[in-house]
Amino acid sequence: MKFYSSKLLNKKTQSINLSPPSLLAFGFLSFIVLGTLLLKLPISHHGSISWLDALFTATSAVTITGLSVVNIGEAYSTLGQFIIMLLIQCGGLGFMTFAILAALSLSPKIGLKQQVMAQETIGQTSLARATFTMKGVLLYSLFFEGIGTLILTLAWMQYYDFSDALFYAAFYSISAFNNGGFSLFPNSLMSFSGQYLVTLTISLLYILGGIGFVVLMDIKRAHSWKKLSTNSKLILSTIAGLNLFAFIVLWSLEASNPLTLAPMSIGDQALNAWFHATVPRSSGFNSIDIANMRDPSTLITMMLMFIGGGSLSTAGGIKVGTFIIVVLSVIRFLRRSDEITIFKHSVSSSTTYKALAVILITTMLIFVGFFCLLIIEPNHAFLDLMFEAFSAACTVGLSRGITEQLQPASLIILMLLMFAGRLGPLTLAYLIATPKKSRLSHPTAEIQVG
Repeated sequence: MKFYSSKLLNKKTQSINLSPPSLLAFGFLSFIVLGTLLLKLPISHHGSISWLDALFTATSAVTITGLSVVNIGEAYSTLGQFIIMLLIQCGGLGFMTFAILAALSLSPKIGLKQQVMAQETIGQTSLARATFTMKGVLLYSLFFEGIGTLILTLAWMQYYDFSDALFYAAFYSISAFNNGGFSLFPNSLMSFSGQYLVTLTISLLYILGGIGFVVLMDIKRAHSWKKLSTNSKLILSTIAGLNLFAFIVLWSLEASNPLTLAPMSIGDQALNAWFHATVPRSSGFNSIDIANMRDPSTLITMMLMFIGGGSLSTAGGIKVGTFIIVVLSVIRFLRRSDEITIFKHSVSSSTTYKALAVILITTMLIFVGFFCLLIIEPNHAFLDLMFEAFSAACTVGLSRGITEQLQPASLIILMLLMFAGRLGPLTLAYLIATPKKSRLSHPTAEIQVG
């Protein structure tokens, strides 16, 4: 009888023993459900908010996307806005960061499975390093958000009383650093397009959040370019190059556009061109009307959304490291080189395969979502729907103004894209973290490519 009970207990334990990807999905889903229930409370909103509106807002906040079907500043009460701010913070820092830190605070020893999850989530090879990194994630977030809150409070005290300025500053600092893109103003930051302190502070916050916590910690440790790790050098140089490229191209394309930059002074043009060169990397703020940007600028914006920011950051997309590894792989193939080298270091084949897998999965995700939107929304423009699919799947939050006009089925598609976009790279990392080697050796086949 004891044997039977023990066996039954083991089966019961195994039935609730979730895999790392399942636990991650369950964690984010739990935040979304809780956020939906809280936002639907009568004290959390003004007027009438449907369950779909609350669910969409909670999903967008937890996945740190920023798309919204209602005006956040008008539809939700101060309590509702505070709930959204907390959801953005939880989504930005990540469910696993909170979960592992909580487990470590309760017990210094955690199980082997939790160790693997902690290590794979943040890309570290030892539990001690994983724990150190996760604590750094929390401290860096609070530090930069605190600095941002202080600066924005001082900037907005000339427009609002202290309590409102402080709340706005805290909300925008958290939304910016976590690349959430949520705004309490109806036109996002268009009213502050000429306010250098506000625009540059928010820009700096989402750039820092999008670089990646491992890189930020490496900068603090190294204090010089030579002492930085190869990964940090690659991320920083690529981000700087992309930002400079996008800044020049967008300013050139939009400088003569009377609906965006043309009416501004040269200084304001440069400021807003920089803002929109850096914001598509995952933050959904805008200081000019996205819908009135020229088509080439829109295409560049979608490309930047697809690339995203650094790994272990609050940004979305395929990540900068993924992008540059694939580019270098193509260059290696064209040059018939034997290996990929970065700053006198080689890159393993498994890293290249992982980068290719991330790009293919993300591309397919966007394509399927976009295809569904085209079927459901025949009256909307092709480019607008494509932009919406890129923005959702890459968890950016920029929109050409059609989100509120979409049908419920389309909103469900966008929620699935946001959820998959936030969860996808992490899940993929778990799936390929443990290589499965076969003892069988198969003959080589010559496959025609290109």
